[in-house]
Amino acid sequence: MTALLAALAVGAGLAVLCVAVLMRARERVAEIAAILDLPYGEQDVAAAEKSASLLPFIEPGIQMTNRALERLNLIEKIRSELARARIALRPGEYVLLTFGAAFFGGLIAWLISAQIVVAVMIAMIIVWAAWRLIVVGRVSRRRKAFEAQMPEALSLIASSLEAGHTFQPSIQMMVEEAAPPLSEEFGRVLAETALGDPLLDALDRMSQRLQIPDVAWVVQAIRIHQTVGGKLAELLMTLAEFMRAREEIRREVQVLTAEGRLSAYVLGGLPVFEFMLIKTFNPNYEKPMFHGGGLVALCIAGISVLFGMAMIKKLARIEV
Repeated sequence: MTALLAALAVGAGLAVLCVAVLMRARERVAEIAAILDLPYGEQDVAAAEKSASLLPFIEPGIQMTNRALERLNLIEKIRSELARARIALRPGEYVLLTFGAAFFGGLIAWLISAQIVVAVMIAMIIVWAAWRLIVVGRVSRRRKAFEAQMPEALSLIASSLEAGHTFQPSIQMMVEEAAPPLSEEFGRVLAETALGDPLLDALDRMSQRLQIPDVAWVVQAIRIHQTVGGKLAELLMTLAEFMRAREEIRREVQVLTAEGRLSAYVLGGLPVFEFMLIKTFNPNYEKPMFHGGGLVALCIAGISVLFGMAMIKKLARIEV
């Protein structure tokens, strides 16, 4: 009973921490939006960056984590992925939050199961899930949604061009009509042009940020059009039709490979789930696996599971 109450208390504390992080992230987005509306806001930017930390008393820990990530050459990768996922956290904040959640999750697992091995495995799963499912998964979902919206957006821009508008007002009209994430990304392009950046450079940065081949083709087509001339509306219509055809093929491939991808997760997760279940209900049963040859066999089994998952996912991955 005491262990259950302690687990509930730890879980409540973790929930409060997560709510605080989400509220702080929303406030930071509002602060940045307000800064963009101010002229010559260098001091405002510095003040907002100074006050934008998650909580003042953990700022030294955040700075220390950032320095450690710089030494490991990971800070740019994490910052880039957080930006692509539109998660308003700095790399140090994200890492501290992730390891804090892993610590509390492992502590709850230890209080419930009384097994340190289960606690460590739960903590590792939380760290993996925080990156793979939340950050990378959000990036993937935004990318798929952007790819699905892109043909209609190009058609709308082309129709606006045929009606006599120029390119940048056509993008503005499309942003007003479109839904996120397309409206968010093109809205950022318009914000950069409002600050004096050339439109093509802003579009090129959006292409590098999203890493979507269709967007790179559109930017390259617009750049070539500005060099050689021609009817941009017809070019965008042609690209839109080509993207629609690719999207149909992509969806068909996703349906046909869904069983293989699901099999990889089921076959990979089943041994881990059974291992933790047996370790919780009958701890002595698995003791021989943590000594001598049993430990070697356990490591080989884990590597084999990971290798099998990677092979299944590779076979089920078909680029269109």
